Amino acid sequence: MEKINQNLLPQKDEIDLLELAKTIWINRKLVTTIVLFLIVVGVLISLLLKKEYTAGSTFVPQTSEPGKMGGSLGGLASLAGINLGGIGVGSEIPPTLYPKIVSSVTFQKELLKANINPFGTDLPITYQYYYDSIYNPGLLSQMGKYTLGLPGVIIIKLKGTSTSGSNQDQFDLVNVSQSEFDHFKRISRQIAIQHNEKEGFVSLSFTMPEPLMAAQMAKYAEELLQKEVIDYKIQNAREQLNFMEKRFEEKKIEFEKIQNRLANFRDSNQNLYSAMVLNQLEKLEAEYNFAFNVYSELAKQLEQSKLQVSQDTPVFSVIQPVTIPIEKSSPNRPLIVLIFAILGLIVSFGYVFGREYFHLLKESWITK
Repeated sequence: MEKINQNLLPQKDEIDLLELAKTIWINRKLVTTIVLFLIVVGVLISLLLKKEYTAGSTFVPQTSEPGKMGGSLGGLASLAGINLGGIGVGSEIPPTLYPKIVSSVTFQKELLKANINPFGTDLPITYQYYYDSIYNPGLLSQMGKYTLGLPGVIIIKLKGTSTSGSNQDQFDLVNVSQSEFDHFKRISRQIAIQHNEKEGFVSLSFTMPEPLMAAQMAKYAEELLQKEVIDYKIQNAREQLNFMEKRFEEKKIEFEKIQNRLANFRDSNQNLYSAMVLNQLEKLEAEYNFAFNVYSELAKQLEQSKLQVSQDTPVFSVIQPVTIPIEKSSPNRPLIVLIFAILGLIVSFGYVFGREYFHLLKESWITK
C-alpha cells in the first residue's frame, strides 16, 4: 500500500513531461470543450464591442532661439536704471509640456464645446451633447456599469450631481460638475499626445465611434493646442511691449523736462559768458545728450517690440495632416479571440492538473 502511495505522489521534484502530456490527452475532450467555450465567448465579446476610429496629425513646432532684448540699448538702459536683460524673446511653452496642456481642465472644457457631425449629418452638435443625448454605449458597457460599476453609480446618486459654485466663484476657482468630470475621464482615454524629443515632432490623435467625428475632434484638439501655445507666446510679447511703452513714456517725460530746462537756461543767459554760466550750460547739455541717447534708443526698441508682437507667432509645420480614417482602430477581433483561446488553454490545463492533484492528495489521505 505504501508503494502504491509513493507511486501516486512521487517524491522527486522533477516534472515528467510525458506524464503531463498523457494527462492532457486523457482529458482532451474536457480541454477542447473549455477552449471552444472561451473562444465562443471571445467571439461574442469582440462582436458586441463597438467600433472605434482614431484620427490624428503630426506636426513640428518651430521654436525660436532665446535671446535678449536691448542690443546697444543694454548699456544705456542699465545706466538709466532699466534692466532689460531678463526679457527673453524666445519665451514659449516647450513641446514637453503639451501633454500637461491637453490634460488640463480648461483645455478639456473647451473640447466639450467642439462641433461634430454624427452619422454624417449637416447639423453640427457639441461633443458634450453627443455623449449626453445621442451616444449609445452598447450592451457590454451597460452591463459593466450596472454590475462592476454599480457601487460607483449608487455613490454618485447618493451624493447628487448638484454643486454650489457661489463659494468657488468668489475665489475665482474653476467649477467642475459631475457630468463634466465623467466627460473628462472619457476624453483622457480618447486623446493621446506624444512628443518625440529625438526627432522633434509632436503626434496628436483622437478616438471616436465614427471616422468623421474622430477627424473633427483631432483637428479641433490640434487647433486648440496650437492656439494655447500661440496665445502664451503673444502674451509674453505683449507684456514686453507694455513694459517698453511704460519705460519709453517715463524717459520721454524726463527728456522733455531736461530739454525745456536747457532751452530756458539758454534764453535767460544769451549775453552772459562767465565761467559759472558756461559750466552750468555744459552740465545741462551733457544731461540733455544722455537723456536724448536713452530716449532715442528706447524709441527704436519700442518699434522693434511692436514688430515682435506681429512676428512672434510660433509656426507649426504639419508633417501629417488630419485625415478621416478608413479602418477601425479597435476592437482587434482576431487578437481578442486569440487571447480568449490562450485563456481557455490556461483554464483547462489548470483545471485538469488541479483536479488530478487533489484526487491524488485525497487518495493519499485515504490510504494512510
